[in-house]
Amino acid sequence: MGNDKLSFTDMRTLGLAALGGALEFYDFVIFVFFTKTLGHVFFPEDMPLWLSQLQVYGIFAAGYIARPVGGIVMAHFGDLLGRKKMFTLSVLLMSLPTLLIGLLPTYLQIGFFAPILLLFLRIIQGIAIGGEVPAAWVFVSEHVPSSRIGFACASLTSGLTLGILLGSLMGSAIYTLLSESDVLSFGWRIAFIIGGVFGIFAVWLRRWLKETPVFEAMKESKEISKDIPLKTVLKNHKQAVATSMLLTWMLTAAIMVLILMTPTLIQNQFGVPAPLALKGNNIASLCLVFGCLLGGYFADKLGFLKALFLGSIILLLTNYALYIDLKNGGESFLFLYALTGLSVGVVGIVPAVLVSSYPSVIRFSGVSFSYNMAYALFGGLTPPFISYLSTRFGGLAPAHYVGMTVMMTLIVCAYLRKSPLKILPYHAQKENGDHSI
Repeated sequence: MGNDKLSFTDMRTLGLAALGGALEFYDFVIFVFFTKTLGHVFFPEDMPLWLSQLQVYGIFAAGYIARPVGGIVMAHFGDLLGRKKMFTLSVLLMSLPTLLIGLLPTYLQIGFFAPILLLFLRIIQGIAIGGEVPAAWVFVSEHVPSSRIGFACASLTSGLTLGILLGSLMGSAIYTLLSESDVLSFGWRIAFIIGGVFGIFAVWLRRWLKETPVFEAMKESKEISKDIPLKTVLKNHKQAVATSMLLTWMLTAAIMVLILMTPTLIQNQFGVPAPLALKGNNIASLCLVFGCLLGGYFADKLGFLKALFLGSIILLLTNYALYIDLKNGGESFLFLYALTGLSVGVVGIVPAVLVSSYPSVIRFSGVSFSYNMAYALFGGLTPPFISYLSTRFGGLAPAHYVGMTVMMTLIVCAYLRKSPLKILPYHAQKENGDHSI
C-alpha cells in the first residue's frame, strides 16, 4: 500500500473545494430564509399573503426540480471533458444568478416580469447545485489516497452544511439588525449580493485547483467513454443506482426533516417558541458540520459500511430521543437537538459509498444521476408525506419518517455486506488492489 497520508496539496484541494461548496450552498438556501419578504416584493400588494407565499415556495421548489437536469448534463461533460471544468462552471452558474436576484427590479417597478425573472434565475441555481454536489464529491475523492476517500467526501459534505448555517445566520442578522420596512426596502438584497460576490470569489479560488489525477490518467490511456456515460450507468450498474438512491433517501430525510424542517414543525406541534427553535437549529447545524467530519474519519478507520451501519443506529436513537423529549415537554431540547445534529453527520459517509460504486469512466454520471434523481423525488415527497403521517402519529411523525429511512439504510448495508460493491481502482494513485467498502 502506498502513502495514505493527506499531502499539503490534498489538504489545500479539500479546503478550497469545501469553501466553494459552503458558499454555493449558502447561495442556494438563502432563498428560503427570505420567503415571506420575497412574497411581498415580487407579487402584488393586494394578493393574499398565503397565495404570494405559495408562489414563492413554488419558485423555490423549481430549483429542486431543475437539479436532475443540471446534474445529468454537467456529469455527462464531466466524464467526457474533465471534472475541473464542470466543478468551476457549477459555482459560476450559482453565484451569478444569486447576485442578479439581489439586483432584480421588484413587482412595483416592472410588474409580472419580476417573478418571471426570479423563477428563471432560480432554475439556473437548481441546474448549478445539481452539478456541484456530485462534482465536488467525485473531484475530491479522485485527488486523495483511496484510504482517505471517506474523510475527503465528508469534508465536502461538512462544507455544504456550513453553507446552510451561514444562510441561517445571515437571515437572523438581517431580521435582527434592520427594521421590517428596511428589510423590505433593501435588506433582503444584502444577503443575495453578498452571496453572489463571495460565490464569484469561490470561482476565482477554484482556478488554483488541478484536474483530478484519475481523469488525467483516463485521458492518457484513452479510457474516456466513447458511449453516452449515462447509458452505460443505466445498462450496467443498476444495483449501484438502486442502492445509491436508497442511501440518498436517508441523507435527504435526515437533512430536510431534522435540520431544515424541525424548527417550524416543533413550533406548530409542540409550541416551542420561535427564538428557542431557531437557537436549537443553529446549534444542531454547527454540530452537523463537525458530525460529518467525524463520520468521514470513522468511515476510513472502520470501512464505509460498518461506519454507516453504526452511525445510522446512533441517528435512529437520537432522532427518537429528541422528539419523545419534545412530546414530554422538551426539558432537554437544546442538548438533544445538538446530539441529533452531531449524529446526522452520518450522512457524510453516504457520498463515499456513492463514489466508490462506479468505475472512474462513468463515475460522475453514476453519482449525479442517482443522487439528483433521489433528491428530487424524495425531497419533493417529504413534506406532504410527513403531513400525512401527522394525521396518524401526531408530533412523532417526523421521527417515524426519519426512522423509516434509517431502517432502510441498515437493510442496504446488510445487503451490501453480503454482496459488497468495491472501491474500484483509482489507477492514477499508487494503490494496489480493491478495497471493500
